[in-house]
Amino acid sequence: MTHILVVEDEPSLRQLLANNLTFEGYTVDAVGDGIPALASQQARPADLIILDLMLPEMDGFRVLHALRERQDQVPVLMLTARGAESDRVQGLSLGADDYLVKPFSVLELVARVKAILRRTRPVDRPQTMRSGPFRFNIPALEVTRQGRQLDLTPREFRLLEILVTHPGRTHSRNELLQLAWEADARPSPRTVDVHVANLRKKLEDEEGHTWIATVGREGYRWTEPVEWDAIT
Repeated sequence: MTHILVVEDEPSLRQLLANNLTFEGYTVDAVGDGIPALASQQARPADLIILDLMLPEMDGFRVLHALRERQDQVPVLMLTARGAESDRVQGLSLGADDYLVKPFSVLELVARVKAILRRTRPVDRPQTMRSGPFRFNIPALEVTRQGRQLDLTPREFRLLEILVTHPGRTHSRNELLQLAWEADARPSPRTVDVHVANLRKKLEDEEGHTWIATVGREGYRWTEPVEWDAIT
């Protein structure tokens, strides 16, 4: 299983990233500074490191330099609150593979992670699946019904992906907020209800089939079995 190391000193963001990456099927270690990051990488090498540049004791530049000095070529995705081009150039020149400037969308971060891993590792699971009349292309953020693409926003696709990849499992509103919204967003559980209602309208057919079930006051679940396409 693909293993990711998150190095981020802000606890709420660190936990948010760990939750989302775990949901995506990765194993995750998460630490808050550079020294424990290097120790973690030595004890259990990651397949990718998400590295904040602004760390309290040992900053991300020094961590990246130390990794490359010891010939560790693990892919690195930098996170930075700085907008200066010189910081990005310095990080990339030290051997980072990509960067994101804070604040960023968790959707974009997950997409960047997947793109880096596709370049550096073979895909370890199918990327398309079918359920009922729908076909889902995860990398392309596309859903089609009988060949016709549905007009979904990235947020709607993310919510749908969460539900469809765990068919039959009930996801609470708070869990969906954690997995589909950014750390600095302040949506309410009612926001989830509104997005799910919009999704249902876009998914509904002439028979009014309910693909997303409401489970009492608990949350929502996808009602249909899912079949992953074979890797070719």
